[in-house]
Amino acid sequence: AGYCSRAGIDMALLGPDGDTRVESEAARLSSYIESHVADKLSTDLLTYRTPPLGDGGACSLFGQLDPTPYDLRTALGPETPELLHKLAQLQCLVEAAQTNTGVDWIGVYKRVVRPDGSATLVKLAYRGAPSRAEFPLTKEFAAHSNNSQVGLSGKGRLIQDVEAYVAAGGEYYTCDPRVQAEACLPLLLGDEVCGIIDAETFAKGHFTADVLAALLAFTVTAQAIVGGMP
Repeated sequence: AGYCSRAGIDMALLGPDGDTRVESEAARLSSYIESHVADKLSTDLLTYRTPPLGDGGACSLFGQLDPTPYDLRTALGPETPELLHKLAQLQCLVEAAQTNTGVDWIGVYKRVVRPDGSATLVKLAYRGAPSRAEFPLTKEFAAHSNNSQVGLSGKGRLIQDVEAYVAAGGEYYTCDPRVQAEACLPLLLGDEVCGIIDAETFAKGHFTADVLAALLAFTVTAQAIVGGMP
């Protein structure tokens, strides 16, 4: 309930005993991570493929892949055993959470401040189609990106029908044109945003009470991992 209040999430959306179900699911996720993390440890987690960006970086070119993989070390610093362990934990987490929520895409992002003082969201782990690696944390980019908006405001966003949302005048960053519903939630370290999670599905109205409970369990578990990173 404390997280939901800070993130602007209506607990009523979780239905009866929402807190209990979130806590129970979070405990199962933590147990799953602990028992599978050793299997995920690999330097392969440091790089991934992304689509090229068009229109001055404002959008992704869906269905295409940049020939040069994105390297997380450019944003997070040198490879260390601690970094690989965190990335392995997150990879276990997104795999389990995708199964538990039934979404088509799910990912975890960390807020990173560059040497020049600019801040961006950097994708650490995901399951689903390749997508852009970074979302700038600027008011300009947040005007059409849920990820950046949540990263700046610290308040979650739930869109059950993307088509209706856009028709009503909502701005929407399209990574994958098949997406029909999206939930984007902040990762909070005290009152500060340390990252976000993003979940997308090809079905309208996918985020039922049970799915949201599973998604919140994923969020608080990711929050503990990302919040513990440098």
